[in-house]
Amino acid sequence: MTLTQQQEFDALVEHAKLAGQARDWQGARQAWVKALELLPPDSAEYQLTKTRIENIDLQLSDGSVWKKRFAKLGPIGTFLLVALSKGKLLLLGLTKLSTFASMLAFFAVYWSLFGWRFALGFVMSIYIHEMGHVMALRKYNIAASAPMFIPFFGAFVRMKQYPGNVGEDARVGLAGPIWGLGSAIAAWLAAIATGLPVWYAIAHTAAWLNLFNLLPIWQLDGGRGFRALTRRQRGMAAGVAIAMWALTHQTILLLIALGAGYRLFSRDYPADDDNIILMQYAGLIVLLSLLMTMTDRIAGAAF
Repeated sequence: MTLTQQQEFDALVEHAKLAGQARDWQGARQAWVKALELLPPDSAEYQLTKTRIENIDLQLSDGSVWKKRFAKLGPIGTFLLVALSKGKLLLLGLTKLSTFASMLAFFAVYWSLFGWRFALGFVMSIYIHEMGHVMALRKYNIAASAPMFIPFFGAFVRMKQYPGNVGEDARVGLAGPIWGLGSAIAAWLAAIATGLPVWYAIAHTAAWLNLFNLLPIWQLDGGRGFRALTRRQRGMAAGVAIAMWALTHQTILLLIALGAGYRLFSRDYPADDDNIILMQYAGLIVLLSLLMTMTDRIAGAAF
């Protein structure tokens, strides 16, 4: 690639990213397609750019005809459209052979330990958590692998490029626990509706797992979220964890508070507050710890 071509490529990439942030998917796609034409087909950058275009195609595949039909239904139609589009994307991960095969192996291990009902609910709660990351990555046009499951470890999505800034990385990180909270609430509602202890066990385990991921250390979701918080906001997050521990007596909250206290003295905090990330992080601590407490006693009956 010549210097002129490199400059044109860099300009197209910048235009595509700005268009993506503005949710102008058509504009972003056109820029990425033009950028793709400047790359050697056998290069790694070519494959990444091609993946970005495929991600945008998924965003555009919702179908304008259906959007118009649902729009006629007013707010109810909007809710149905969002639910259906998210549900379709949620199932996309299951079309990857590597994801499906690793899920089956994961499921088999936990089936042998706790029975198929709990194993199925557990693996699906983890899958939903990981698809939360995938959805956030698609939003920011960040190429990544499909979810992979490892028994006794969990699951992960490997990014093929870095987020544009700590704010994006924090939002991608916390998207997993946010979706995971949704799966835990769904299991809790199923427990209330059916009275079956296994649903309480699934809700409790999903809540604990997502709360564990909020530990503000290493590459856990909480660690990524904390990078976007200022020192003052980290202190506030630690205060929320301590307050919820005093209310619920969930030990994991003390670990979160200790990790937050440690991060108060690290020098990786930004200059400006990110109130959205703080609200998401604190809200997850409150809701997940309350859900654990509400399912504590009955969950043990499932085993």
